[in-house]
Amino acid sequence: MAPRDVTLFCLVLCLGQKIQAQDGNFPIPIISAMPGSVIPWNGSVKILCQGTLESYVYQLEILENVTYKLVEKKLGFQEVAEFVINRMDTNTAGRYQCGYGREHRWSAPSEALELVVTGLYDKPFLSTDGGHVVMPGENISFQCSSAHMSFDRFSLSRPGGATLSRHRDVGLQGDFTLGPVNLSFSGVYTCYGWDSGRPYVWSAPSNALELVVTDTSHCMREEHTLSCGVRQRRVRGSGPMTMFRGHD
Repeated sequence: MAPRDVTLFCLVLCLGQKIQAQDGNFPIPIISAMPGSVIPWNGSVKILCQGTLESYVYQLEILENVTYKLVEKKLGFQEVAEFVINRMDTNTAGRYQCGYGREHRWSAPSEALELVVTGLYDKPFLSTDGGHVVMPGENISFQCSSAHMSFDRFSLSRPGGATLSRHRDVGLQGDFTLGPVNLSFSGVYTCYGWDSGRPYVWSAPSNALELVVTDTSHCMREEHTLSCGVRQRRVRGSGPMTMFRGHD
């Protein structure tokens, strides 16, 4: 390492150790996960923390009990720091936040990022009250059920969309009613079961149901096909997914 590089590294390290207070005037860092925040067991995920070009130290923290614990620090001037989790499991699933340091001060922490690991329990079964044409303005209900596992929470999700969470309803299932629907509701839906005591540890994904929302004229042209309603698909993997935890 060249003498100038050694000097810069020592300067960054020393400044990073001297950072004390938070500065409310700094932009709030933005935390995100690639390819998404719902990750299969042993899968990998990249956590991105976006600060400013003047940021010279970043840190990633995970919530344990009621306080955040340091996971990793990154030194060096950069606008975005990358933190990689190579193998997701019950220890790496949880609630994360990040922050950055500049001008001898820390930024305020980012919003929380919730990473979920899936595949620790048998998959539930997803069904619908469909079998009818789904057109804009109508409602549709999904049922996520498990014959063997006594989950007290269920989540319904589709790639690129929100994940909705519900208490267990009657029996061993969760009921989800969506609507009034529009064309943006079209897509492949799956569901998961989990327990409120371990909110970041979910079952394997259910069977997939493809929902197609279309107008009346389109349905009349294709009345003998499945394109106007709901059809079943095999799951080829969880895929990218944006998660927003629902509130009961």
